[in-house]
Amino acid sequence: MQPASDMFLGWVTVKGPVGHTQYYVRQLRDIKIKPVVETYDPDFLCVYGKACGRVLARAHAKTGDQCTISGYVGMSEEFDEAMAKFALAYADQTERDYAALKTAVKNGKIQAYRE
Repeated sequence: MQPASDMFLGWVTVKGPVGHTQYYVRQLRDIKIKPVVETYDPDFLCVYGKACGRVLARAHAKTGDQCTISGYVGMSEEFDEAMAKFALAYADQTERDYAALKTAVKNGKIQAYRE
């Protein structure tokens, strides 16, 4: 879901039981840069989060007809509020899951390794 293709993007056709299916494939570089978000101050984390949101929104906008999606969403704040509510609930669930993971590690139920 990227707005423009690059030299790593290609396609493949796979023969299946009911015909042929085409897939986009992308070769990713072996060297990846991982942001160390835990070192970001609150202001930069906000900028980083907004940039990630814009990139994700643009990629998703390219997956369908933007006018149809915009018409479906409409002009009210209902969709924005629903997405914000979902994001907050998802963040809360992530924090609960992480707390449960730390407890399981502390109690020896699972092993965790830090790189």
